[in-house]
Formats: sequence, structure tokens, C-alpha cells
Amino acid sequence: MLKNLQVYSQDSTINKRAAHKLISLLKKEFNLSISFLSISFINSVELREINKEYLNHDYETDVITFNYSKKKQEIDGEILISFEEAKRNAEKYYVSYGKELNRLVIHGMLHLLNFNDNNKENKKIMKRMENKLLLSYNFTLFAGK
Repeated sequence: MLKNLQVYSQDSTINKRAAHKLISLLKKEFNLSISFLSISFINSVELREINKEYLNHDYETDVITFNYSKKKQEIDGEILISFEEAKRNAEKYYVSYGKELNRLVIHGMLHLLNFNDNNKENKKIMKRMENKLLLSYNFTLFAGK
């Protein structure tokens, strides 16, 4: 277990130990240090309110990341994930709920590593990296307790 990682979930089916395992793998993959990381799986209403209040975006989203680090290889941040949006995405893209949660955690970590999806080209680069990592860790970490 990573001592500088906190995982909070409103969905009791999410395996917090598995989240630690995924972050440990990503930490090793990118040679990172983690001064602090919080991952919260919350409902879509709460995430939309955060999106509105802190980012001035009045719409639902599946993941929001706050990066507090000044150093590239040191993680200090928060990843907020809507488990309800994750379930909708899983149905929409015909993937398991667990795999979709993996993707969103990876997506959040990539943002903390300064990957961006603010335009078409950056989105393509980020998506390629996301897919590579999902294939590398081809297992579902979050389904069930």
C-alpha cells in the first residue's frame, strides 16, 4: 500500500486496494515519486458542482484532475472520478465498468504528468498513451470488493 495515496469512494464495489496497485504500477512505469495523491470516486452531481465552481464548466464530466506539483516526476494532486459517468461510459463503449474505471484513473494520472487533451492532436497523443497503459495492465482492478 502506498502511504501517500488516499482513495475515497461512494461506490462500495470499488476495490481501494486495487486502486493502490494500479497507482503503484503507474508510479513504477513513469519513475514517479508521490508526495500526495487523492483519488475520489464520487457521484456525477458532486463532480458537476466541482467542475462548475473550480473550472467554470457547467456540464457533467467523468474525471477532473487538480495538479499541485511544481515538479514533473513528483505527484501532488487529486483525481476526482464520477463513478456514475464511468458506468454510462462502460455501457456506451461496451467495456466493463472496472476497465472504464481503470481508464479514468490512468487518464487522471496522465493529466498529473502534464499530458493534455485540450486540442485534437494532444487528445490523440493522450489517448494513445492511455490505450498503451490499459493494454499493459490488461486486468480489471475495480470490479467487486
